[in-house]
Amino acid sequence: MQPDTITHAAPHGALADHGRRPRLIALASGKGGVGKTWLTLTLAQALSERRHKLLVFDADFGLANADIQLGHLPGFDLGAVLRDETPLQDSIVPIEQGGFDLIAGQSGSGALAGVTATQVDGLLARLSEITASYDVILFDLGTGINPTTRHLAALMDTVILVTTEDPASLTDAYAVLKLLKRDRTERDLLTDVRIVVNQTRSEQAGKRAHAALARAARGFLRLDPPLLGTIGRDERVAEAIRGQRLLLSQFPKSAAAASVAAIARRLMAR
Repeated sequence: MQPDTITHAAPHGALADHGRRPRLIALASGKGGVGKTWLTLTLAQALSERRHKLLVFDADFGLANADIQLGHLPGFDLGAVLRDETPLQDSIVPIEQGGFDLIAGQSGSGALAGVTATQVDGLLARLSEITASYDVILFDLGTGINPTTRHLAALMDTVILVTTEDPASLTDAYAVLKLLKRDRTERDLLTDVRIVVNQTRSEQAGKRAHAALARAARGFLRLDPPLLGTIGRDERVAEAIRGQRLLLSQFPKSAAAASVAAIARRLMAR
């Protein structure tokens, strides 16, 4: 039997259709430390530079930190929204250096770690009322396979699975693939998941890591996740993060910046 092919049809109810619906793309990972949040923010800037209107939704409910990486302290975050202290729209803030908007989580507190699937659906229902002007919403998901992260991943048009060459990272990425395939199958949906191998020693090493993961997915899951791109180790990435600056603003000529720009191009090509 052939592996699943790609579809861009989102599950019914992910975002209500108010005429123009943005594409929902989530970045996921099996373990921490693979650069998922950094890639979410850098990819958002790369897409905005390609004239796409972007919203980043920090959905790492247990340990949100997108605003910290940006050096931005929002007036309102998702905690305030879930406590009904403010409308969701008031939590959207423009990130001028990146050309995109952000809905921040509740940084560092872990207070939202217990968010339920029902609450997530409520947030998405509110989101659907205010996002018609966006082309893409990037969701920075929590690490691993907790129920809320799985629920959100299953609602996406596309999932970008971020891993490294490390065998433990690849093993955890396979676990994410396995459960994502199960969750999407239960909804009678095909699975559009693409792989980014970050912090690679070389492009060839990244391709070998992807090949190993894809081989296991084909053999056991009937899933053939394509390689969206590799990103080599680049000291400029850590330097930009320490300075709470976006890589494409701080080091636009860096090798990592070029890799993310290529990923953005491939992502929107199909």
